[in-house]
Amino acid sequence: MASERKATLSIDGQTPVEFPIMTPTHGNDCVDIRTLGAKTGLFTYDSGFLSTASCKSTITFIDGDVGQLLYRGYPIEQLAENCNFLEVAYLLKNGELPNASQKTEFETEVTRHTMVHEQLAKFFSGFRRDAHPMAVMTGVVGALSAFYNNAMDFADAENRNKNFTHLIAKMPTIVAMAYKYSTGMPFMHPDNELGYTANFMRMMFGNPCEKYVPNPVLVNALDTIFTLHADHEQNASTSTVRLAGSSGANPFACIAAGIACLWGPAHGGANEACLQMLEEIGDVSRVPEFIARAKDKNDSFKLMGFGHRVYKNFDPRAKLMRKVCNEVLTELGLQNDRLFKLAMELERIALEDPYFVEKKLYPNVDFYSGIVQKAIGIPTEMFTCIFALARTVGWMTQWEEMITDPEYKIGRPRQLYMGAAKRDVVPLAQRG
Repeated sequence: MASERKATLSIDGQTPVEFPIMTPTHGNDCVDIRTLGAKTGLFTYDSGFLSTASCKSTITFIDGDVGQLLYRGYPIEQLAENCNFLEVAYLLKNGELPNASQKTEFETEVTRHTMVHEQLAKFFSGFRRDAHPMAVMTGVVGALSAFYNNAMDFADAENRNKNFTHLIAKMPTIVAMAYKYSTGMPFMHPDNELGYTANFMRMMFGNPCEKYVPNPVLVNALDTIFTLHADHEQNASTSTVRLAGSSGANPFACIAAGIACLWGPAHGGANEACLQMLEEIGDVSRVPEFIARAKDKNDSFKLMGFGHRVYKNFDPRAKLMRKVCNEVLTELGLQNDRLFKLAMELERIALEDPYFVEKKLYPNVDFYSGIVQKAIGIPTEMFTCIFALARTVGWMTQWEEMITDPEYKIGRPRQLYMGAAKRDVVPLAQRG
């Protein structure tokens, strides 16, 4: 057997210490520094966790240098082309793609739990009609724990499976209810005759007065969006879910925490910000002006939808989303849509401009997904809710992986304290 690789840390005045080097299936080797404090009295400082692996995981892998995203080892391109969202959900949860009977059983189980408790529906009346849907989502999803008392029994695999099913099944219903509430329209009950994504679209856009017939092209587009957003390694919201879950919090509270984190414009709100940017640019003739502003260090304007913290090459999800975008706009007769033409011109110039090429600022998935959702009829303020609906699959999978890991501990990051040194309180009368 080959000897275990070690990393040696030399500190002035101290005996060098060794730490094991851990080798993953894909990606960078990691130095195991869990004993660093005990051996040296030192901690590491890594603001933003740019070089720190916070956990072991078998779920998702990203190679940002080559533009690769794998779910359980499968390339995202293959999954998006060959599987629907619930097949991908089954894969993330169970580690393998379902066979025909497993697929049917899983889809049936999810369909049977799409209804929400009538008492939960009353929660919506407590919100202002103009409340942001993500604020509503955070409150309502967190409140689910009040309806499922078994949510705290994490040791029971059957209960974990029930929690997973309940959340995946009810998220489309809750998102649709948040939208309907903001418009003053009546809630639409789920239709068990429809598939997962078609049912969601019916609850969003249908009304009790007429039959809603889903457009298969639009259903496929939205289903693809769900698949592309199902999981994405240890991003901010996933890390939030894991950190909240490490305390033993119930999964509904953990997902609510993830939703709150996802709401940030630097995370799930990026596609909304991208569409707002396109509206600000307004016309194709103004693209060069805004490209110049994006390159100006003294200008606060940022070109949203380009570049990614992880991907240093083309975001593989963006390539898929670009294709879907064309299909949707063609189906709806919107090939000459102002925003789409503007986006294509912005993409063309940015990909040819030496500044963007050198910095590898390629279009990311948010660049196209906002246009697709707008064409489908989803309001801008609902974009991040759609993201949360899809990412709940990944969040729940990551949560379960963490709490079933025999090495898991409550999260407790250290800090580099730079505040005042210890000092004594001066009586009030003596303070200047």
